[in-house]
Amino acid sequence: MTVFPLKFRQTADGDVLFCDDAGGFFKSDDAFLSRYAHDQFTADDDAFLLRNGHAFEEVGDVAYSGFEYRFASRLYAPGPLDYIILVPTLRCNLACGYCQVSRVNENTPGFDWSNQTLEAVLSFLGTITAPKIKIEFQGGEPTLRLDILSTVRDFCRSRFERCEFVVCTNLQDVSDEVWSFLSLTDVYVSTSLDGDVSTHELQRTFKSARTAQFVENLDAAIARLGNGKVSALPTIDPRRPPEPKSVIEAYTSRGMNSIYLRPVNYQGFARKRYDARASSSAWNAYHSSFIDELVEFNFTAEVPAEEYYFVHCLRRILRAGHNGHVDLRNPNIVGHGYVVIDHDGKIYPTDEARMVSRVGQFDLSMGDVFTGMTMATVDALNEEASNNFHPDCVHCTYQAYCGIDLVDDLSRYGRIDLPKDQTDFCQRHLALFDKIFAMIYSDDPKIRKSLAIWAGVPSFDASIARCHQ
Repeated sequence: MTVFPLKFRQTADGDVLFCDDAGGFFKSDDAFLSRYAHDQFTADDDAFLLRNGHAFEEVGDVAYSGFEYRFASRLYAPGPLDYIILVPTLRCNLACGYCQVSRVNENTPGFDWSNQTLEAVLSFLGTITAPKIKIEFQGGEPTLRLDILSTVRDFCRSRFERCEFVVCTNLQDVSDEVWSFLSLTDVYVSTSLDGDVSTHELQRTFKSARTAQFVENLDAAIARLGNGKVSALPTIDPRRPPEPKSVIEAYTSRGMNSIYLRPVNYQGFARKRYDARASSSAWNAYHSSFIDELVEFNFTAEVPAEEYYFVHCLRRILRAGHNGHVDLRNPNIVGHGYVVIDHDGKIYPTDEARMVSRVGQFDLSMGDVFTGMTMATVDALNEEASNNFHPDCVHCTYQAYCGIDLVDDLSRYGRIDLPKDQTDFCQRHLALFDKIFAMIYSDDPKIRKSLAIWAGVPSFDASIARCHQ
């Protein structure tokens, strides 16, 4: 019998968690770890490992083929280019201190697409061969250029079989024309709600009248468009976070039951105004307490709630192929499945890449809409975009579930070769996966109820939490 490589990590309860390269996992003890290290498995060990897909008898047998299939299913393969982020303007009618894109004031000239840029963007979109397309309008505040949004929408509708448009708007000033655009059947709204009203005012609107105006527009958007077309997310300062219960209440009271918590990013203006470069410890503590509060909420709530990223990571553990989030993939191939077109027509592989370029740290652009794309920068990044052979990742218990974010490393440290355990990305995800596995192996009925809800199953199956002694 041959055992697939097992990685192991001591858990808070004194047991040892074992994971294989395909994402299979179980808990055991130090005695089993010793037997594994010294190649002294018992007959019971052999039977357990074979039965649960951690070992095989010979290359090509069913157990071996099954393992290889599960391993391959966890790898991300980019599809055709069908998701484009467009930034028609950097101008904005707010001045959020944690802005990560270095927006400019609303009346500042020179930061919108020109007519030539618009025409070049439409020509670029015309070269896309995919039958469907998703367009995300960002900024700045993209509704300041509603004319451009309308032109792009009309072009895409005539060019593609199916279209989806997402407008990332602060919903601060909404004209009748903007409401008409947002009400279209293929248009969705993404906005920000930083928890309770006082936190939102502190970080974004600064004045009570502006705060009231936003709240009125948010509630109107939900009423007019429906919950299915309006999403919001809070940006959290880990060192001064709002109470988890207040955030949950602010969202669920409006029928928004998926909450995507984001820490202040180390990008744009936030570099200067927030201590965001090394905040993983504070963030991990807050995020863990937020999940605990959600568990309490869900135990009695009529309509349960989730924290989007936590649930995404949970599902990556429980099943392969869950690659929907662009910042947690392996390999994290950039510049293929989606690209970003900035206010000046430059093309970037990710939204964070344009932010790094915007502050003058690195030029991560990959051409522009006038002369076309060049893949040199992207190819250099993609050579290091996998954790499968990374010397700091190959022994990590959570390698199969994790990803890699080179742009974040470049932003924070100016390099991609810093030992992974020293990076914010690694420290946050180690804590996150520790939390998930602690919950998977918990007997608490409250925790099991939330896990079932988040996994999308009627009840939590205790057999998922395999143990072997």
